[in-house]
Amino acid sequence: MALPAKDTAAGEVRFAAVGDLHSTEGSAGALRGFFAQAAEVADVLLLCGDLTDYGTPLEAKVLADELALVAMPVVAVLGNHDFESGVPDQVRAALQRAGVHVLDGEAIEVHGIGIAGAKGFAGGFGRASLGAWGETAIKQFVHEAQAEAMKLESALAKLRTAHRIAMLHYAPIAATVQGEPSEIYAFLGSSRLEDPLLRYPVDVVVHGHAHRGSLEGRTVNGIAVYNVARPLLQRTFADRPAFRLFSLPAGIPSAGK
Repeated sequence: MALPAKDTAAGEVRFAAVGDLHSTEGSAGALRGFFAQAAEVADVLLLCGDLTDYGTPLEAKVLADELALVAMPVVAVLGNHDFESGVPDQVRAALQRAGVHVLDGEAIEVHGIGIAGAKGFAGGFGRASLGAWGETAIKQFVHEAQAEAMKLESALAKLRTAHRIAMLHYAPIAATVQGEPSEIYAFLGSSRLEDPLLRYPVDVVVHGHAHRGSLEGRTVNGIAVYNVARPLLQRTFADRPAFRLFSLPAGIPSAGK
């Protein structure tokens, strides 16, 4: 799927990325100014999961009403909080009705730049990764991590653009969760999410979830990974709006898109 190309004088597309908005039923109006600030400096808004606090349809509607006023493309993935009430499809549908492109193993082109998105999952990093051995519950847990990695790989494989972005909620590398208690690293992301990025490299990876993690790191093949959890950005950059701003060269939409 592709959105119309943007003709910018500088030839660049500016992205504002943030995760962990944790919209509640009582937060109507709270993010309107924040989104307006993003629209002043960016061409595309990327939302990296935990968009709601308890994953209720009403929370999603509150956020959707705010996003309906955003006059630029909005691309999102869901996070674990958006699954809490067991109705993630309703959360997704509410956002889609407001024009938000919610990715779950899908890809989209915006101004000729490819974006692949998935929630991701937990499981740990490197030699500390949980293996699919022993009890059925452990195997199911690992299977979920593998399935989310396959969603990301499937989305990346569909892209034919010169420049690409990967969106996740969970972290694909350990570097961006550093700062969190080491005991919970395994619940903040998984190296299995890094594997597709080695086969289908992108320009930038953005994720949330690790509120007390680190701002950035790199995959083993050198891809920049940005942790855009809003609490982390608010704490680190108290004097500016809590989103990560970056640019990529504008591209030409793929043929047939």
